[in-house]
Amino acid sequence: MGTPRETRQEQAETVIDRLEEAYPDSTISLRYSNRLELLIAVILSAQCTDERVNKETKHLFEKYDGPEEYANAPQEELAEDLSSITYYNSKAEYIRTSCELILEEHDGEVPDTMDELTELSGVGRKTANVVLQHGHDVVEGIVVDTHVQRLSRRLGLTEEQYPEQIEQDLMGIVPEGYWQQFTHLCIDHGRAICSAQNPDCSDCVLADLCPSEKGDSEIDLASGDPW
Repeated sequence: MGTPRETRQEQAETVIDRLEEAYPDSTISLRYSNRLELLIAVILSAQCTDERVNKETKHLFEKYDGPEEYANAPQEELAEDLSSITYYNSKAEYIRTSCELILEEHDGEVPDTMDELTELSGVGRKTANVVLQHGHDVVEGIVVDTHVQRLSRRLGLTEEQYPEQIEQDLMGIVPEGYWQQFTHLCIDHGRAICSAQNPDCSDCVLADLCPSEKGDSEIDLASGDPW
């Protein structure tokens, strides 16, 4: 079992330092060329891998150009274009209705506030944070996806279970200048080492300070279940 730093803030800062060294080029993996494409890609990424989303949006972004074309697309046709994406029918509807609202209330531009973004279909705080950070250079929170949720609990940075509560805890201990990068570092480490089912603790740069270290700890703090 690893030994965490004395305070959660010290723990968070050490985690960031080590992960930055391990993943110096960490950044968003979704591909897009404008704010609308970013919004659509993030909507599609819910419960779906970025790799799959990038494969499908390559064709999608060639076919549709601008909110008018998405808003006017027949539901069945857009859904068929997304058929390899999880929950493609619902996501097609989210995209269509979001683009309708963007046209009607935002002059065809993706809005730049949390309140306006979360009024769009299929857009919660996590999606809005991504769009704000990477589309508008506005950082007012921390994106809590499944990797951030898992690593934050395993590393003892929070005991909360739900993303919005986890985000509030993290915002209190992660230096504000790292709010955006913290997410990317957690995603890279979660994919490479700290997977949900079988983390490779023997090759983890955080093992010595992780209270969930597999083998020494009896409990996976991410799930609360025994290893």
